[in-house]
Amino acid sequence: MSILLNKQTRVLVQGITGSAGSVQTRWMIEYGTNVVAGVTPGKGGSTVEGVPVFDSVHEAVQVTGAEASVFFVPPPFVMDAFFETVAAGIKLIVVVPEHIPVHDVMAMRRHAQRNNVIALGPTTPGILTPGEAKVGIMPASLFSPGRVGVISRSGTLAHETGAILREANIGQSTVVGLGADPVVLTNLEEILILFEKDEDTDAVVIIGEVGGIQEEKAAQLISRGFTKPVAAYIAGQFAPEGKRMGHAGAIARGSKGTAQSKCEALKAAGVEILETPIKMLDWARKHSL
Repeated sequence: MSILLNKQTRVLVQGITGSAGSVQTRWMIEYGTNVVAGVTPGKGGSTVEGVPVFDSVHEAVQVTGAEASVFFVPPPFVMDAFFETVAAGIKLIVVVPEHIPVHDVMAMRRHAQRNNVIALGPTTPGILTPGEAKVGIMPASLFSPGRVGVISRSGTLAHETGAILREANIGQSTVVGLGADPVVLTNLEEILILFEKDEDTDAVVIIGEVGGIQEEKAAQLISRGFTKPVAAYIAGQFAPEGKRMGHAGAIARGSKGTAQSKCEALKAAGVEILETPIKMLDWARKHSL
């Protein structure tokens, strides 16, 4: 079992005829993802990697029954594409592009919540269920099937986490890229709840970073009685205040959003804080994962 994505999930690729969309479609299909449709306005009737292309999301859903979508759409068109996708009935949306205006993301987030849509991103590597399917740009070879859920704000650190666990024969149930922007479409707590309900996830690793209060809010949820072991690595322990550290959302201001404040909140909630990513091996072995 997994959360949100498995090999049966019928996936739609928006922007499939572009260079990124076509290459990533090939790699998703090679991994086993059930890609059933693509959408590029004006390119309907063509195919990419054997996948039929449609002019609209509504038409693609009507013909193929697509239920999840991944965006490789230029940033200025993401919000319109998002609203079109929700209107077509898609319930899982992965927004890979970066540089989406914050006010657009806020509008998309509200719309997703009102329509019971789970959306990841922006600036997300996507979601991957090892051995079954991937939606987005995660390098699948770094991950292996197992029972540890991974939630990461950083794509690179998600990849490193998968590689570290895989080398120790500790597999993952699902790897979720939350998104690296100041505002994201789905909160960390919402993904934690999905992992808690998943019978085939025994524990969860959180990969956070400076900026925002996602990890502090997650600590509040965990402190109320989260039933599975949780470990966390927070990147940016030496980040200077007010300076952006790579991601648009990785900027600490005042006493909130710092690595220290996040670690303190999570530790108080019973989360094991990892000094470095490699320390998760000791944590995993301690819990016989």
